[in-house]
Amino acid sequence: MKKYRNVFFYILIIGGFSLLMYWIVKQGEQLIPTNNLPSHDNSFNTVWKTFTETFNINITHPLAILLLQIVTIMMVAKLFGFICRKIGQPSVVGEIFAGILLGPSFLGMYYPEFSTFLFPKESLGNLNFLSQIGLILFMFIVGMELDLKVLKNKAHDAVVISHASIIIPFALGMGLAYFIFMNFAPKGVNFVSFGLFMGIAMSITAFPVLARIVQEKGLTKTRLGAIAITCAAADDITAWCLLAAVIAVVKAGSFTSSIFIIIMAVGYVFIMLNIVRPFLKKIGEKYSNKEGLSKPIVAIFFITLLLSSYATESIGIHALFGAFMAGVIMPSNVNFRNVFIEKVEDVSVVLLLPLFFVFTGLRTQIGLLNDPYLWKICGVIILIAVTGKFLGSSLTARFVGQNWRDSLMIGALMNTRGLMELVVLNIGYDLGVLKPEIFAMMVIMALVTTFMTGPAIFIIGKIFPKVKEENIPVDIDNERKYKILIPLGNPENGKSMITLARSFVEKSLTNSNITAIHLTPSTEINHYNAEEFERESFRQFKKEAKKHNIPVNTIFKPALDIERELIDTANQGDYDLMIVGSGKSIYQGTLLGKILGITTKFINPERLFDTLTGAEKLFENTIFDERARQIIKQSKVPLGIFVNKNFQKAEFVFIPFLKEEDVFLLTYAQKLIQNNDSRIIIYDVAGVIKRSINIKETIRIIEQTAPKNIALFSEHNFDSQLLKKQDLVLISLASWNLVVESQSKWLSEAPSILVIKPQN
Repeated sequence: MKKYRNVFFYILIIGGFSLLMYWIVKQGEQLIPTNNLPSHDNSFNTVWKTFTETFNINITHPLAILLLQIVTIMMVAKLFGFICRKIGQPSVVGEIFAGILLGPSFLGMYYPEFSTFLFPKESLGNLNFLSQIGLILFMFIVGMELDLKVLKNKAHDAVVISHASIIIPFALGMGLAYFIFMNFAPKGVNFVSFGLFMGIAMSITAFPVLARIVQEKGLTKTRLGAIAITCAAADDITAWCLLAAVIAVVKAGSFTSSIFIIIMAVGYVFIMLNIVRPFLKKIGEKYSNKEGLSKPIVAIFFITLLLSSYATESIGIHALFGAFMAGVIMPSNVNFRNVFIEKVEDVSVVLLLPLFFVFTGLRTQIGLLNDPYLWKICGVIILIAVTGKFLGSSLTARFVGQNWRDSLMIGALMNTRGLMELVVLNIGYDLGVLKPEIFAMMVIMALVTTFMTGPAIFIIGKIFPKVKEENIPVDIDNERKYKILIPLGNPENGKSMITLARSFVEKSLTNSNITAIHLTPSTEINHYNAEEFERESFRQFKKEAKKHNIPVNTIFKPALDIERELIDTANQGDYDLMIVGSGKSIYQGTLLGKILGITTKFINPERLFDTLTGAEKLFENTIFDERARQIIKQSKVPLGIFVNKNFQKAEFVFIPFLKEEDVFLLTYAQKLIQNNDSRIIIYDVAGVIKRSINIKETIRIIEQTAPKNIALFSEHNFDSQLLKKQDLVLISLASWNLVVESQSKWLSEAPSILVIKPQN
């Protein structure tokens, strides 16, 4: 009754007040004399013309254009970033390339009308200011990711290497500036300004990119990784201080005139380190967790960031230096920095930073390099940049006592320029120190030096193999152990996974090895919070393992391509069983998902290719997400896909036989009986076991040793209610596909399921 009363009231209120408004409008129309009203032509052509004119005004409104630009930039940048990660490159390479693609070098050249619509000249100011906000936030994060304690503890060799890697390319850059000054320096720019900017552009290293490469290569906890990170940190601080001085000289016109700016800059740094930093430290110690960081507290730190940026912009050394300095002086409390980086990073890196890449691309006119001589100069710039950074760092590292392998690795890492190079180049372009031609050459140099880092590290590793593997646990016992690998995509699944693995090995732990691996996108973590991220990833898993006195190993690694890294780890580790979660695609069961091969994040090119070539059925039945599908397709070790339905134990296990090849499942049944005293029910679907002498003999052998732990049911004497009492279903992948295709009734009633694919 209440339901109908509410409906009646709703109709009465909406209908009554709608009629009242209609009456008011009619009465209001009588207030203006008819002869004063403009005449309206209500023909279709006139109405359509009015609509199209209004629509054109709407879609060309500055806000509409800006929103369209942001959407387009994010989509293209993420697509190219994804492609670069798939080929083993940092995503920043793809995002820089995406910026160039959307600029005059490609889009403007081949699709000028669309380029003019998407990036009209009057809109570039809005794009520039928004990208600068993104850069300010990003430089703030870069400053926070610098661990000054590392510099204090490990700065001896690292500072020597770092400063050598700055001074050598700086000198070479100024030498290059001497030879190209007459042809490439803008009018009205003196040699000091041009030379200093060429020097600083050659000597920069991208600390964020380097830190992520170190993580991806698994070098974080090695001596080489520690030295490389420390070198990059020292390089970053030194280079940005030098850049501030260079900007002061360029703006003042000469070194003498810049003295006042430099004095003000030194005073600013003194205030930040000795007044602002202690004040922020007290706040950070008091409010170091997510609950404590309320909006008023967060506002204090953001105001500090903005005031610091404003101060350095007013002094004349650019707002980005102020943002970087604000990050450096943030409280060193790890919890505080982790929380604050999480708050800022997604907005700056995902939303705003791609705008900077595209704005740089709009300035990069590769078409200006239309002469072989210009490409020769570009080649010389790349050669000098690589020589100064790579050789300078490598030879210095060798001189201070590093072996040749580590020295060359350090050189390759320090040669990474990435985003930081673009920041310096854009500052030079804004100051009028760099012409469009030289700007385009330097952007190409940034791309090449960043792109070559990965291949260079690979080649060096092949030429100079490790004498001994680092950070890889070695079994003292030479006896062959039963090895289980458990990828933890979600830390909360640790409890169920360890319980399942324990069921297979509990009474033979001395001859078993359980390893949990957590792979995370390298773009999701930073150098500063990596250790805490690793601890949190395995916390639930280790807690459950300790509860049952089960020794476990853990592997934590950032990766560009998580599926590929997991598959390689499993295949190379010679594991006896890898257990992965099934996951579930958000496009599960949809026509769009089937046709395009869409994953939970991107269109999967491999899936699309397989569908188009017929290697994979268009309407293949599955409940697995794309990650699980790729692992099934490419793993060579025995694989278990775990469908978790609140799994607690494996006391009662149900094993359906649909094919004669399912005989391998009896090996797992034996392990469950021996180690977990499980009660196994084997369901002979359609008489498969009845027709196979080999399977019957194997079951008979198991019955002789454990008669109370195994029972065989045929299709005639099977009770469907029995399935509801089971804890786990063990089924082969081939039989699983048959069950899903036939949509068996028991599928919806099944408990947790472990789908096993035998070794290839």
